[in-house]
Order: sequence, then structure tokens, then C-alpha cells
Amino acid sequence: MNAMKIASIITGVVLALYAVFLLVWLWGDSISFAIFVKTTITAGIIIVVTVGLAILYREYVEEKEMKAEKYLD
Repeated sequence: MNAMKIASIITGVVLALYAVFLLVWLWGDSISFAIFVKTTITAGIIIVVTVGLAILYREYVEEKEMKAEKYLD
């Protein structure tokens, strides 16, 4: 499976779960503001790291393929 495809699936799942969490926080009284902020920061970090690693991996694979095809020395 492609690294970008996996990253987009992980990002989509995290965003969907965060959207549900956000709605629960907005409409309910069971979650404190501190937990909400911590979860928001955690979701953001997971998304940024996942996309960043996928981009780094894609660049590595593309460079390796270009070297194999003699485009790069």
C-alpha cells in the first residue's frame, strides 16, 4: 500500500474521531476544558507527524527510483 494512502487514511480517521469528540464536548458537560485542549493538541500532532513522515518516505522512494532509472547519479 502507498505511504500517502496510509497517511490519508490515518489522518481521515483521526479527523473523524476528533469531530465526534468535538461534538460531544460542545453539547455535553462530561469533558473538562483541560482534556479538550490536550486532545486537540494530540490530534494535531498525530496529523502533522503522519503527513510529514509520509512525505519524507515518498521523497525517499522517488529518489531511490530515479537513481535506479539512472536519472540521478
